[in-house]
Amino acid sequence: MSDFPIQFGYCVPIFAFPGGGLFRTPNYPELDALVTMRAAVNADELGFDSLWVADHLMLGKDEAILEGWTTLSALAGATMRARLGIIHQGHYFRHPAVAAKMIATLDQLSGGRFIYFADTGTRIGEHQAYGLHYPPDAEERIQEFLEGLELQLALWRAAPDSPLTFNGKHYHVSEALCTPPPFQQPHPPIWFGEAHPLTFAAVARYGQGWNSVPVPMDELRRRLDMLDAALTAVGRSISEIECSYETQILIAPDRAGVRQQLKAMLAHEPVTGGSLHIPPVADADFWAFVEGETDAYPRYLTESWLVGTPDEIAARLREYLDMGFSHFMLWFMDAPKSDGVALFMEQVAPRFR
Repeated sequence: MSDFPIQFGYCVPIFAFPGGGLFRTPNYPELDALVTMRAAVNADELGFDSLWVADHLMLGKDEAILEGWTTLSALAGATMRARLGIIHQGHYFRHPAVAAKMIATLDQLSGGRFIYFADTGTRIGEHQAYGLHYPPDAEERIQEFLEGLELQLALWRAAPDSPLTFNGKHYHVSEALCTPPPFQQPHPPIWFGEAHPLTFAAVARYGQGWNSVPVPMDELRRRLDMLDAALTAVGRSISEIECSYETQILIAPDRAGVRQQLKAMLAHEPVTGGSLHIPPVADADFWAFVEGETDAYPRYLTESWLVGTPDEIAARLREYLDMGFSHFMLWFMDAPKSDGVALFMEQVAPRFR
């Protein structure tokens, strides 16, 4: 059990990925910016602790996705209480010095609500499509990314009477200042994600948080063990790290409601082509449940996602809490509808607050 307060985050549907493999936003037939913004504002009003946007340039139906930083800035002005973050903020989308200025400004304007989920970014194809540098080798990407993070931290420390000159292998600034600095001092909390050994080393050196994407329990335990070992090696404890689990959630009053929602999602015309291919579900147990041949949830849905009634969701959350997770970044599969978020905040969240 973590010492951090239990937090529930809402992953904003800034892209549509209907049908097929139930990826992230399977109930969103076509992106509508106003619908997306209303969903995020509603989540803030319902009491979600954080709002998160993906960081991609092309994704989903028609490759249509809202740019993450612009969306988050708009949400900072449209919401009042939730913390704000970009999921796996793409290092190569923004020069790290400029990104440091953007982070400081948004943290100031939001009254200290920003979480810096720092990452190298993913999917080489969208970087190439936009003419952006993106080394194919993961270790090279991480080294460049970490040098950029060092630059950002140095910029946030630079005082007006002592501007920063930074001459790294990849990044250089001369007599640079980032004033005003971030509202949160010495800087917003820095999170990392994924399970590369260099990433765990970065958490140990710089981090206040770590996030995992949906994976089975055994893999989660392995990742937590790797994180713990990296922290122990530098004299830190895993209790210092806010551990977050990012996953899909499908909640309904009963199992019949879960089945009904799945049928509605699968009825949408699935995404074909595009830069990310998600194959249709081929699991026989899944289709047996969808067709009403059994009431048993298939492992396809429950192995790494939150699926079920409020009681079933709460029981599953307790398993993750016992592992040490305290922050849950939730992709509501029925989004942009508000039924799931309302039921969750009415019947699940209060049990943990």
